[in-house]
Amino acid sequence: HYTIESCITSQFEQHIRAICNLTLGATDLIIPSVVINILGEEEKYGYPYYDGFKEVLKIPGVNIHIYGKNKIKPFRKMGHITIVDNDIDKAILKAEKVKKILRAISLEEDNNEKGNKSWNNNGQ
Repeated sequence: HYTIESCITSQFEQHIRAICNLTLGATDLIIPSVVINILGEEEKYGYPYYDGFKEVLKIPGVNIHIYGKNKIKPFRKMGHITIVDNDIDKAILKAEKVKKILRAISLEEDNNEKGNKSWNNNGQ
């Protein structure tokens, strides 16, 4: 996903160009970046809340992409963050800081979800 912020032509634009039989765009890197996934916390079920969201946005070069999923589950991918910086080592340090701050949690547990790992209440 880093191509959205880091490349002349993103992977998504390339896809549209390809299926429309258009000339593909340049893929040159504009700025170094690091991508980290936003995953649901272990043992968390329910409606998503992104703890640390405002704090993370104060860090220069941080771009948050939330996918709009309406339920958190353990380790479910809820979005990603791209961190850009002209110095890749600084981008890595920022990414490590972001990973310590931002968490995908649930403020209210969805107990129906937590106990049921199968598709219905009969365990089938």
